[in-house]
Amino acid sequence: MPKTFDLRLATLRAAYREGRATPRQLIAGLRDKAAALNPDYRLFIHLLSLEELEPYFAALDEQSPEALPLYGIPFAIKDNIDLAGIPTTAACPAFAYTPETSATLVQQLIDLGAIPLGKTNLDQFATGLNGTRSPYGECRNSVLPEYPSGGSSAGSSLAVALGVASFALGTDTAGSGRVPAALNGLLGLKPSKGLLSNTGLVPACRTLDCITYFTASAAEASELLGLTARLDPLDGYSRANPAWNDTSAFGTPKPFRFGVPRADQLEFFGCHEGPVLFTDALDQLKALGGEAREIDFAPFLEAARLLYEGPWVAERYSVAGELIERDPQAVLPVIRDVLAKAPGATAVQAFRAQYRLQELKAQCDVILADLDCVLTPTIGRPVTLDELHAEPVKRNSDLGYYTNFMNLLDYAAVAVPSAIMGNGLPWGVTLFGRAFTDQYLLGVADALQRRHNLPLTGGNAIAPSSSANAARNDRARLVVCGAHLNGLALNWQLRQRGARLLRATQSAPAYKLYALAGGPPLRPGMLRVADGGVAIEVEVWELPSAELGSFLTGIPAPLGLGKVQLEDGSWETGFICDPWGLEGAEDISRFGGWRAWLQSRS
Repeated sequence: MPKTFDLRLATLRAAYREGRATPRQLIAGLRDKAAALNPDYRLFIHLLSLEELEPYFAALDEQSPEALPLYGIPFAIKDNIDLAGIPTTAACPAFAYTPETSATLVQQLIDLGAIPLGKTNLDQFATGLNGTRSPYGECRNSVLPEYPSGGSSAGSSLAVALGVASFALGTDTAGSGRVPAALNGLLGLKPSKGLLSNTGLVPACRTLDCITYFTASAAEASELLGLTARLDPLDGYSRANPAWNDTSAFGTPKPFRFGVPRADQLEFFGCHEGPVLFTDALDQLKALGGEAREIDFAPFLEAARLLYEGPWVAERYSVAGELIERDPQAVLPVIRDVLAKAPGATAVQAFRAQYRLQELKAQCDVILADLDCVLTPTIGRPVTLDELHAEPVKRNSDLGYYTNFMNLLDYAAVAVPSAIMGNGLPWGVTLFGRAFTDQYLLGVADALQRRHNLPLTGGNAIAPSSSANAARNDRARLVVCGAHLNGLALNWQLRQRGARLLRATQSAPAYKLYALAGGPPLRPGMLRVADGGVAIEVEVWELPSAELGSFLTGIPAPLGLGKVQLEDGSWETGFICDPWGLEGAEDISRFGGWRAWLQSRS
């Protein structure tokens, strides 16, 4: 593996802006490097020629580095995703076709200035987690040649890890965007289903597939996601990105709660280093302000088993089945074996599996409801190429222990490097959470990367944080000071909306509290003042962001929501009062809070 290279987005931007490089110079050199690496690593199925690259260079001749956010940034494309004029093979020559248009996401990236370097190798029809199931050759690990790259997005992970692309597109149905990231020391973002367009993707399971990003850092993945998470009317499974999940949600995590599987449900398949490395990652999350909570991992694991025991194998067969029936030898034997039981699947079985999955999702959603994310290993233990050759199905299944359930349950996930094993192989963990918490998860992953301070691909140090934001997920924090306090008259309005109490605290000593005229119910008004303010008893609650609007519209004048400063100096959204509403009000600041004033009346 090359010892040093620097293809980070910020580095290339600076080089182009300062005239130290041009896209033609850089990418011609990267193409030569990729061609030299390909015989050993088999990372590309089709490496674009200089003639095929020229239209992309020419398009940038009319632009400047300042005009396009991804000007001249090289990227690689998994060869089940369309690039106009280049064959899409899905690692099956007999299946290949040449699309006239690029996949929606690929075209988005090109329009932003990025340049495709080529189409990367994969496990055939994206069926596998190891990178060895391809007629174009096995993809070996970027660090240790006796290990696989991981798959199915094998070549895409290698393109970034070996330093020929700044980022790469993979896909993930059962872990294909996370397992290769873990084995090659990369950040692997498996976004929420539908967040990135799948138009132009050869599906594995269309109802589950996600196109993914491989990057060196969480910050780069956050930027790419922010640029490309758009609703696609051509993709029936596309979903709009909620406003709470835009790039402003990427930042430093506040104190948070994260789940950890029970010790008896963690599986490392005989690896002695795994438990130690996982415990270290857990401790690092605690050091970042996380509170660990043990969870029952059983329903997640049962959902994972449905992927290859249930009707989703038949969904895979809907893509490759016709070819298998017409020309069985055109498909690798291991892929035929995986799909062999699909033709016998019945509609009754499909519905029963869906019913069971829905029951499991309900259980898992309850577990996640009080958590900001869950921490697991990305893989239990790495397997060698020899082990994969000896037991291809079993060892592949082992690699998916912590990944197979994610899309079935509609969660977002980020695989993040967290350690180097004793033999030099990268090792990592996964953070996952509710759909549309992608940017929040990337914020936690960024903090974890900085905490571990591992070198990025190419030996580079992680860049100083440029975000002053607090990480934000699909929950809104709300400071209450009166009838919405726990156990009081209007607290039901919060609980009805799924809110939970985070903590009881005080405001900064800069407020006055009034008992407003009128009622019932009796209501307080909290007003920030320049002089004579005191600290007021308050509670910080958290409720789903989707419920905040209905709560806000029910707040009567003169009250409203604004920013309230807490005793620790932080600012949160909370109840405030317009000064005009204080006519006839009683100043009750001396009581220090609404409860104390109510008690004085009784």
